[in-house]
Amino acid sequence: MSVVAVIPARLDSTRFPGKVLADQTGKPLIQYAYEQACQANQVDHVVIATDAPQIMDAVAGFGAKAIMTSPDHLNGTSRIAQAITEIEAEIIVNVQADEPEIPPAAIDAAIAALEADQEAPVATLCSPLQDDSMASDPAVVKVVCDARGRALYFSRSLIPYHRDDQNRALPLQHIGLYVYRRSILPTYVNLAPTPLELAEKLEQLRLLENGIAIAVATYPVEHQGIDTPEQYADFVARCEYSHEA
Repeated sequence: MSVVAVIPARLDSTRFPGKVLADQTGKPLIQYAYEQACQANQVDHVVIATDAPQIMDAVAGFGAKAIMTSPDHLNGTSRIAQAITEIEAEIIVNVQADEPEIPPAAIDAAIAALEADQEAPVATLCSPLQDDSMASDPAVVKVVCDARGRALYFSRSLIPYHRDDQNRALPLQHIGLYVYRRSILPTYVNLAPTPLELAEKLEQLRLLENGIAIAVATYPVEHQGIDTPEQYADFVARCEYSHEA
């Protein structure tokens, strides 16, 4: 089946306006996500879906394909659903524009999880937590899975709660990368927001609350996405260090 990675990219960002075009490393942030997606073995094509002419210009500058979408989309999933009307593919990968260090092998792992679970229309990615402090950080989304490797719940709180030290379950960090079967996207974007989604501010809970299965792949991911100027500064420092080394 053909697989296309779509990177939704909007210009506005509450905590870091214009972050996808930040270029202190010599190239815009979104170019890193594009290059990582291009290296995934299971991805046939990579396109960028945006709402801004500035992003279209930047994307043209590094030779990628971009699709202009409506500025009225409330989330990346909705933007992707519009973009794929111009794309022929059976499997759609949602790669975040602010994940410049997503391992290509992690993208492949999420695609493999969907292909292995023929009854699940969606797959996503998780990683072991890097340190204990992340478990209580509400900015770090946690996920617990069932015996089939499907998501039971996502939360900003620590899940599961350990009543004692004898029966401890592995804490997993959710990584915001999704793989969809094409047919689920129109259904997804037409679902109304759900109570758990609104409480946690986690869009993927809309799927679970409507009984839609999410297969989960586990792959170690060292760095989180970039939400703030401070996180971007750390990324710039890592890039400078790697060039010096």
